[in-house]
Amino acid sequence: MSDNNLMSPNSAPHSDVEHIKRKSNYLRGSLTETLEDPITGSIPEDDNRLMKFHGSYMQDDRDLRTERSKQKLEPAYQFMLRVRAAGGIVTPEQWLMMDRVAQKYANGTIRLTTRQSFQLHGVIKWNLKKTIREVNDAMLSTLAACGDVNRNVMCNPNPHQSDVHGEVYEWASRISSHLDPRTKAYYEIWLDGEKVLDSQAGEEQEPIYGPVYLPRKFKIGVAIPPSNDVDVFSQDLGFIAIVEDGKLKGFNVSVGGGMGMTHGDPKTYPQVGQVIGFCLPEQAVDVAEKTVTIQRDYGDRSVRKHARFKYTIDDRGIDWFVGELHARLGWSLEPARPYRFDHSGDRYGWVKGSNGKWHFTLFIQNGRVKDEGEQRLMTGLREIANVHNGDFRLTANQNLIIGNVSSQKKKKIEELLKEYGLSEGSHLSALRRNSMACVALPTCGLAMAESERYLPDLLNKIEPMLDEAGLREEDIVIRMTGCPNGCARPMLAEIAFIGKAPGKYNMYLGGGFAGNRLNKLYKENIGEAEILDSLRPIIGHYAKERRDGEHFGDFVIRAGYVKEVRSGQDFHS
Repeated sequence: MSDNNLMSPNSAPHSDVEHIKRKSNYLRGSLTETLEDPITGSIPEDDNRLMKFHGSYMQDDRDLRTERSKQKLEPAYQFMLRVRAAGGIVTPEQWLMMDRVAQKYANGTIRLTTRQSFQLHGVIKWNLKKTIREVNDAMLSTLAACGDVNRNVMCNPNPHQSDVHGEVYEWASRISSHLDPRTKAYYEIWLDGEKVLDSQAGEEQEPIYGPVYLPRKFKIGVAIPPSNDVDVFSQDLGFIAIVEDGKLKGFNVSVGGGMGMTHGDPKTYPQVGQVIGFCLPEQAVDVAEKTVTIQRDYGDRSVRKHARFKYTIDDRGIDWFVGELHARLGWSLEPARPYRFDHSGDRYGWVKGSNGKWHFTLFIQNGRVKDEGEQRLMTGLREIANVHNGDFRLTANQNLIIGNVSSQKKKKIEELLKEYGLSEGSHLSALRRNSMACVALPTCGLAMAESERYLPDLLNKIEPMLDEAGLREEDIVIRMTGCPNGCARPMLAEIAFIGKAPGKYNMYLGGGFAGNRLNKLYKENIGEAEILDSLRPIIGHYAKERRDGEHFGDFVIRAGYVKEVRSGQDFHS
């Protein structure tokens, strides 16, 4: 990129998406008319781009494509709907609402996402408005769950530090609210709010984003050491809580993380954030706003593959960013303070918090809430929600915490967990408990291979190797995605599989157990047989020659299987 483009990032012709946003009248477009069109279950691509800002986008059931084409029918169009909950905390009443709309309007399941949000799949066009209205009536929202804005703000649901978690969660919620889009389009289209005349819809509607919003999505996460369950270094902007003597002192600030890339394009790469300093709790909202405005003004609006915040920083350098941030803040960050992460996974089962309440972390494979066999997960959680007077916390690892359970309610909830076959997963291998997968097929249009539907089967074949090597209870982070978009943050896993074609994956090794290091390509475009043949000797080698306390990701680097990757700019080298 030339020096001229570095200083004037938006001088090149803008992408078509930028034009769609600019002419949309603050995300309205023709969505109202499109949703009322009875001829088709689909929507035009321009409106689909805008629909993302409202928390949804169009998909179709790819399992049915060929058959429907033979029948000369249009694809089985449906919509994914994402529901935001800052920090992943919802009330039992809100959980029951999600259960109800999943049964009534979606495919009868709930998907817990890696950003502590809900996803519904299979909502048809004519039910979208009804679904969003019921979500809104329960005091949740789909606005800004997708699109070129700040997404759901993640927050460690740490049940061990109840008092500190409550304070940190409050700041995460404030950041989330402050960065919400201000357009009234959401209320007009979905909630029949009063329309704003075009002449009134001036730039003042979006004081942070402006009329064309951000160049790409923006992600924020808040971590409470020693747990890095939110993968804070994968975030565009991360806040690391600094707790001293049981008190929240402030946050270390990390910038420039991001997971997505494109196969075969070395100009795209995942990146880990860099810690640039420390701020007081009451300064965090200001830091978040000014960071977002820098990306608004300097992010690439011509090439969307190059539009994420990580490229804005890497193109100009971290010193440039820090100088620009301090200039906009009018004050400077303090030096970063010491902290330590030692894991990125969840802690399962019952834990008593510092507030005297109980918390139960439930393993949910790949985040899919449904009844299956003896494990009647959806029914069981519905029954628990009917008697629970605490909260539910969606974890960043697609699991669920039944939180703030009183001693009086604990016995009843234990009975319900047993009745419906729900457990913390202690009978499962540690590898499975540390696994994560994106949705992929049949609904994701980007998927090149299976993920959610296939990873459990692959784990069934890897687990005997672990048993043979005596590693069944050894925590190893394993993740799978159907494409390189990074939705399950696979590039940080100790073992990762990223879809390349049907039944074929790129295999990566060497991510940091605590989420602080990228992994490296080990083998390309391989199927199940080669995956298993490749893993077997490495697992055996690890079992025999690992050092005390040495994690799998560290071992494969020390043993020479892959090189260490500390920066995304070295990911492809």
